[in-house]
Amino acid sequence: MPARPRWRCTRRAYRHSVARPRPGPFPYAAGMASRSRPVSGTDEATEPTRERLRVGRSLSIPIGEIEWRATTSGGPGGQHANRSYTKVEVRFDVLRSPSLGPRQRARLLERLGPVVRASAGENRSQARNREVALDRLVSRLAEGLRAEPPRRATTPSASSTERRLAEKHSRAAIKRSRARPGPDD
Repeated sequence: MPARPRWRCTRRAYRHSVARPRPGPFPYAAGMASRSRPVSGTDEATEPTRERLRVGRSLSIPIGEIEWRATTSGGPGGQHANRSYTKVEVRFDVLRSPSLGPRQRARLLERLGPVVRASAGENRSQARNREVALDRLVSRLAEGLRAEPPRRATTPSASSTERRLAEKHSRAAIKRSRARPGPDD
């Protein structure tokens, strides 16, 4: 058993003053390189594992058509938030995309405009923010491409009209009974 120091210290302070082996590199660091996406302006970025972005059954967009930008996320978090490029913004140009059909392009231009953007900066990891931004872009594109079925005008049935009028008459009778009685009542 090691000799205790002469000075008085708490157990926590003593425990942290003892030299401990430092942990090794991040255990998933090797796998993260294969999942990273190229960010504009970086040559050392590796190719993504996903070659196409699947939006729906009828549309898949090549990853090369999506523009990436990494910025500092800002906000609380100290030096990590101010110095690390963890916020990711993705941008998809609807006008110049060759993978869109004419009807898809027209619908997206009408609903979302010529450029669709999505960003994510709430995670500390740039890789996780990339995935979140891509998911947000996919959901925005899918929402913009969704075709709403036309509304068919219908008339209320005779029984539903009769029920509605009966409810109105009963409600009117209840309100009449609450009124202050007149001089001849």
